[in-house]
Amino acid sequence: MSANDDPRVPPGADMEGYLRELALFAGFDDGDAAAIRASAAAVLKNEEALTTALYDHFLRFPATARFFVGPDGAPDRARIDRRKHSLARWLRETAQAALTHEYAYYLLSMGIAHSHRDYGPGGRIPPQFMVAAMSLTQTALAAIFRDEMGDPARALAASVAWNKLLLLNLNALLVGYLLPPRTPPRGPAATRSS
Repeated sequence: MSANDDPRVPPGADMEGYLRELALFAGFDDGDAAAIRASAAAVLKNEEALTTALYDHFLRFPATARFFVGPDGAPDRARIDRRKHSLARWLRETAQAALTHEYAYYLLSMGIAHSHRDYGPGGRIPPQFMVAAMSLTQTALAAIFRDEMGDPARALAASVAWNKLLLLNLNALLVGYLLPPRTPPRGPAATRSS
């Protein structure tokens, strides 16, 4: 029995196992990993445009702009540039399509940074914006594959593969938001600790 078979064990106890089980369930296979690696050059070629478009989108909506503005209400360009750098790193890591121990915990750390951030502009990132940002990313990648790959079948295969992997990523990123509730101790041990 894996840690993920017990609903009381947080997925973070075995993130690599958690991602691999989800990959199997979602049908993410070696062919998908190969399609991602084959399309990585197109993604990385457009990394700057993609990250800029995403953060420009965030700035258009007050609910998300609040995470990227300074005390004067103007966009904090230094902060945005750091976030774009982090997003670009995530794209590069994801383009390797390797569900390793290191990658799994990299995703968990990113998710915790978003879900438990009680400091800085805007505070904690609401989970609905994590989901919506992933949707924006999927849409942008589909357009990149359409424009860059030249072959509709290859573009579709890349888009399908990236969609699977991005939703695996989203699951890992949301772990910080979706940890199962702790069960309070019962019996004599519960009364002794009170």
